[in-house]
Amino acid sequence: MDVPSLHSQFLDDLLPRLRGDARVAGVALTGSLAGGRPDAYSDVDLILVIGDGAYDEVMRERLALIGSWTSLVAGFTGEHVGEPRVIISLVGPPLLHVDFKFVRASDFAERIEDPQILWDRDGLLAGALTQRPPVAEAFDLQWIEDRFWVWVHYGATKLGRGELFETVDFLAYLRETVLGPLAARRAGTAPRGVRHLEAVAPEEAHELRATVCGYDRHEAGRALLAAADLYRRWSDADAAAVERNHHAEELAVRYLRDVIDQDS
Repeated sequence: MDVPSLHSQFLDDLLPRLRGDARVAGVALTGSLAGGRPDAYSDVDLILVIGDGAYDEVMRERLALIGSWTSLVAGFTGEHVGEPRVIISLVGPPLLHVDFKFVRASDFAERIEDPQILWDRDGLLAGALTQRPPVAEAFDLQWIEDRFWVWVHYGATKLGRGELFETVDFLAYLRETVLGPLAARRAGTAPRGVRHLEAVAPEEAHELRATVCGYDRHEAGRALLAAADLYRRWSDADAAAVERNHHAEELAVRYLRDVIDQDS
């Protein structure tokens, strides 16, 4: 594992302290450090596996425990990303972003990818990974098609009203939810929003620049049209698996063009 020195030193200091807590059954690593793409800006994504009987107690003490294991600067729970088991933290200095995910031992086998086991007290983690394979998160193209042209109309209404902050944010939503995952699929990698897109799908990332705009009405209109065009082209590869709503597409794009032409 080729890990930047700051990250490596953090793990070297942390792991012996975790071994000293009998409630911790093991520690695993996910994210870019485990996936072989780390750099100086990478987070440390840790899974702390806790014995079932001690789990509730540990969850109540999480912040205090992290503060006893490392130099905690700030931390908070991850409900906003749908994962309340995670403590998102800064440690240091030097500052390092670390996510501590606390998982029951009986739940460790439920995963979307295999983590890298850093330490396993009694072989429990390795045994759990042999029980069942990882299950990747589904990327439902029909779910997107059923919504996309409604979204395009919504973005056009924001543009027409002159709500450019809303329009810029909406374009970011389309990149994160639709276009980034489609680009990753085209490049043969797992869809994860726009993360690492410049590295894993450089050609698609170059095209995606057309959907980025400044605080300018004309730029925003061009970016919305570009987003609609990229969705249409990039999703065509899976057209056989998707029931297209061509009527909605035609009307939504026409509405968007009418809004753009208002100030032409």
